[in-house]
Amino acid sequence: MSKKAREEDEAVAVVERAMVAIRRSQTRRSLGRLAPPDGGRTIDPTLFGVLDAIEERGEPCAVSDVATALGVDQPRASRLVLRAVEEGWLARRTDPSDARRALLALTDHGREQLDRTHRIRQEMFARVMADWPDADRSEFARLLTAFVTSYAEVAPSGD
Repeated sequence: MSKKAREEDEAVAVVERAMVAIRRSQTRRSLGRLAPPDGGRTIDPTLFGVLDAIEERGEPCAVSDVATALGVDQPRASRLVLRAVEEGWLARRTDPSDARRALLALTDHGREQLDRTHRIRQEMFARVMADWPDADRSEFARLLTAFVTSYAEVAPSGD
């Protein structure tokens, strides 16, 4: 193996370990410790994913759209959606073109929760990068976005 190949393998291993560390840091318990400044509770990361997927996909959308966005099967997505509806974060309505199908939309409460969670996370990321030069922050954002885009194209759905 060439020196360049070893360096590339090492870089891949470093990225993999960093991704594991990020995933661990995004657990329900660790995110729960990010106490919102208003004293409210934090959202379960799984339900945040549901709300975020609906916002990103556009409203209204179906449970099948949520399942696809989250990389889970339809029954799992239905259970997550039900929890979000019970929390008052999502509203269901019948699809006018197909009465068997429910359409989902964020409620005002859901939008507030989603916006607040984005704000809390962004404040944390800003604190983490507070001492970074602006150029490094911009380069990190560019590279991380490129990585996430490439990963979505290569990785099997749900990974």
